[in-house]
Parts: sequence; C-alpha cells; structure tokens
Amino acid sequence: MKRVMFVCKKNSARSQMAEGFAKTLGKGKIEVISSGLEASQVRPEAIATMKEIGIDITNQHSKPLSDFKAEDFDVVISLCGCGVNLPTDWVLREAFEDWQLDDPAEQPEIFPRVRDQIKERVTQLIESLKEGATPVG
Repeated sequence: MKRVMFVCKKNSARSQMAEGFAKTLGKGKIEVISSGLEASQVRPEAIATMKEIGIDITNQHSKPLSDFKAEDFDVVISLCGCGVNLPTDWVLREAFEDWQLDDPAEQPEIFPRVRDQIKERVTQLIESLKEGATPVG
C-alpha cells in the first residue's frame, strides 16, 4: 500500500482537506497523513467546507513535517507551491507533485472551489496509484 504525505505551509486548510479526501476516497488503498512546514491549527472553514459534503475532519490536527521521515513515504504532494522549501529528501521520493492551489485562508469565500479542486486531484492520485502508475501532475 502506497504511503502519501500531503504537505503545506501551515497544515491548516488545503493539506487537511486533502488528507480528509484521501482517507475517505482511498480507504484501504493508500495510507495518508498531512503536515506543514510549521504546525498551526485546522481552520474552522476547512472543517465546515468538508462537513458540507459529508466528510468529517474535526479529529485531524496540524503536525509539523519535522515529526516525520521522508523515507517512510512513497508519494509527497505539496499543495501550496512550498515544494521549493522542502528538504531535498522529501522531493526525491518515488513521486513528488506540487499542486500550487490558491490559499483559501487568505480568501475564505474560495474554500468550496479549492475543496473541489483538491477532491478532483486526490481522486486522480488514488486512481494512478491503484494502477501502479506514477502520478502525473
């Protein structure tokens, strides 16, 4: 089973939503966790936006990337363009993608759009991993 790390600047919104989708849509297919270059708190808007579509992320919490080892993961996904700030060993995993999604923390009204973009990409990621192919960004 592939192990996926979603990483963002603060692990408060985009990476948390990605973790929620991957745990729900990829249940039994992939193992997933999210983290941030620095830890903060899961934004209430992220929790509410996910709850609107029936996914509960209230039990997820923000974690610093430094709590994890790169070699424990097969796939690393940056959701905010922070790939340039990641330690080299994280970028050199079996698959690395930088999705560069807009930050809804700066514009709360875009939470639903960003959530839907994340769902689409997570769905594609799970499909590509299931086929044993390398994800295409």
